[in-house]
Amino acid sequence: MLSRIVKYVWSYAGTQTKIPFEVTFIDKTTYRNTEKEPAFRITHRTRRGYWRCIIFGGVGLAESYILGDVDIDGDLEALVLMRDDFSGGGLAFTLNRIRNIWHEWRFSNKSIEQAKENAKFHYNRGTEMFRLYLDKTMTYTCAYWKEGTTDVDTAEWDKVEHSLAKLRLEPGMTMVDVGSGWGSVLFRAYEKYGVIGTNVSPTPDQNRAMQEDIERRGLTGKVHIKEIDFREDTEVYDRYVSLGVYEHAGYNQLEDWIRVMAQSLKPGGIGLLHFIGNIRRDLEGTGIFIRKYVFPGGYLPGLAETIEIMDKYDLEILDIENLRRHYNKTLHAWAQNFDRNWEQIKALDSHLYDEKFRRQWRFYLYSCAAVFVQERSSIGLFQITFSKGRTKSYPMTREFLYSTDATRS
Repeated sequence: MLSRIVKYVWSYAGTQTKIPFEVTFIDKTTYRNTEKEPAFRITHRTRRGYWRCIIFGGVGLAESYILGDVDIDGDLEALVLMRDDFSGGGLAFTLNRIRNIWHEWRFSNKSIEQAKENAKFHYNRGTEMFRLYLDKTMTYTCAYWKEGTTDVDTAEWDKVEHSLAKLRLEPGMTMVDVGSGWGSVLFRAYEKYGVIGTNVSPTPDQNRAMQEDIERRGLTGKVHIKEIDFREDTEVYDRYVSLGVYEHAGYNQLEDWIRVMAQSLKPGGIGLLHFIGNIRRDLEGTGIFIRKYVFPGGYLPGLAETIEIMDKYDLEILDIENLRRHYNKTLHAWAQNFDRNWEQIKALDSHLYDEKFRRQWRFYLYSCAAVFVQERSSIGLFQITFSKGRTKSYPMTREFLYSTDATRS
């Protein structure tokens, strides 16, 4: 009976999509939905995997892959894109929703201590591992792919240049970067504009590596690190930037974030908030897979709710740019780098970076890449430029962004 149910589900899915695939079941029988070469191949290995897929749908398939009950060969992005054609509902949707609600209760970022543990879950996995799949500057956020750009190193450099240009920096200004990662934005802000920077981040591994880089570059006293949660910073700055960290604020902590963001800026100051988000408030839009295995406590903020809260705290929105398709290319590049360098990653620590980790990280990178080109997805990558109070001097058009010299001077 169990086997028949699984076979029926796959055969039904095969009639709903044009993406060619192949499934091999425990009894070694095979199903193909078309004669075309499969984009991916699924191999079921255990009854436990059968049960997980039936009960939790696509999330169960992902978990079964991570735990070795299912093998997936081929294009993981194509597998995730199949959701546009065949979207599970019913029991699986309800159970995953319950799991998501429980996760929010257990791992909410409302507690500063829990928020710090949640951040360390993802980022405290060893700098050298990240170095083997990110770009040369270790910029762990969506890149900016100008027309004709073919490599992630160039695209990440251009993202930093593009983001800093929006802030209208001047020598001697102070700037806070909430979640600076390994420091690429702050290093460039000082080197190009003479801006004194502060990184606010609770992640020890990143901060340790960044401090070493500060000393190597001779930037002691020019770039500072505060190993704290964003809510613990009370300093006021000329400029504010946060790239890809607002998602860690949490489902019910967006107002905390924006209140502190407003308090961090001097009157007339300019800020840039860059984040993955939905159009509207939606906990399910984040999904239990990404929250359980990748970013515990995380939540993809709604653009609408963010704008509403910013207005409450007298932050005038100057510009909103959606870089959604840029993130597909960025994540795909990271995923390919991860696969290409897997043996080197594994050699760093074969116990820490084992087969379960490999599958977990691959599914995270490739599935997220697919999400940013799904037709039915409402997820975007938003850059909001804003001012503290109503601006009197910010340029009235975007022309200045595209005339800015973005060379490596």
